[in-house]
Amino acid sequence: MQLRQSAPARLADVARVAGVSVATVSRALSRPAVVSPDTRDAVARAVRATGYRMNVAARNLRQGRTGAVVALVPNLGNPFFAKILAGMGAALNAAGYDLLVGDTMEPGEPGGRHRALRRFLDPSRADGIILLDGQVTADDLAVMPGAPPLVMACEWIDGADIPRVVLDNAAGTELAARHLWSLGHRRIGWIGGPESNVLHRARADGLRRVLTDPPGYPGDFSLQSGAEAALRWLSQPPETRPTAIVGFSDEAAAGFMGEVQRHGLSVPGDVSVIGFDAIDWVAHLPVPLTTIRQPKRDLGRLAATTLLELIGGHRPADRILTPELICRQSTAAPV
Repeated sequence: MQLRQSAPARLADVARVAGVSVATVSRALSRPAVVSPDTRDAVARAVRATGYRMNVAARNLRQGRTGAVVALVPNLGNPFFAKILAGMGAALNAAGYDLLVGDTMEPGEPGGRHRALRRFLDPSRADGIILLDGQVTADDLAVMPGAPPLVMACEWIDGADIPRVVLDNAAGTELAARHLWSLGHRRIGWIGGPESNVLHRARADGLRRVLTDPPGYPGDFSLQSGAEAALRWLSQPPETRPTAIVGFSDEAAAGFMGEVQRHGLSVPGDVSVIGFDAIDWVAHLPVPLTTIRQPKRDLGRLAATTLLELIGGHRPADRILTPELICRQSTAAPV
């Protein structure tokens, strides 16, 4: 039951109801680990009874922190990031942090990525950064000396000494290639991303664990690049073109499927297709897409807990997550 108050409850009111000193209440709220469980419980009951609300801004000012973490993504319009951000937000909120989200790119603006980094790599804005853009370079990160603790998620910067939480991307495309090989496919192609992108390189490496020099179609992970790859595939003689395609993203795979089907061909009758990422809507295509799943919510949660460890003064180890093959109707034995 909450006590009626004529004015907002103060720390002293909480102390009186809990039967402890004001200093003990302050410690219980700001550093709960230093007080006994019985005292924490008494203070928690008193907070509920009095309706006391902590002045978070004042607390953060005293502790020299902002109370916020910023996640920087390369394209806020990409549905891939939604569950990752949800996992981050849940873990950070439980630890008393707010999650802010920024885009590293300013569309159509030269140097947009650098301006975004300068805005957010500032300790007055955030207590930590989770960066999901592998196109950022180590030189880019040097633009702001004294930047807050930083963790990479999903993508990474080769050679940078930054904790990372990522999928084993090469294992994912290896799973895809082995699945297609087991169905009887021997001409297996791929639709890639930008050649400089770390995800493209890792996923191409995974295919090469199974296949020798597989043919590929350059792309940028988008629906449009998948459709363009399909046109190039259609221009090849049927007896030489791949009988199966691994898209390095679900969007590229879906774009490929749609264009092939618009030309009157069948998936998987004329070509089998596998995507990568397991975004929700590809399960609801006219031909549901076989794909490689990465546990996006878990990835976001682990990125947040890794950053919290770093903020707390501990150097966390990299976390590498395991992919999973999700078999649907877009793959079958070659005819």
